[in-house]
Amino acid sequence: MSALTQSIIDEVKSATEPVQREVWDFLLFLKSRHNDAREDLLPLAQSAWAKDWDKPEEDAAWRDL
Repeated sequence: MSALTQSIIDEVKSATEPVQREVWDFLLFLKSRHNDAREDLLPLAQSAWAKDWDKPEEDAAWRDL
């Protein structure tokens, strides 16, 4: 366990239960936002690279994988 993880645990343990619930909710929010941000980039990447990917030479390069 990292020192940062241990520090976070120690702080949460010393907080009141209502504060712990807020920390929990905020952590879930941050994780959700981080995951959503990554998923939102996939369609953008696909459209940006479509011209390069949709070429016969690309198909040939990836055929054996």
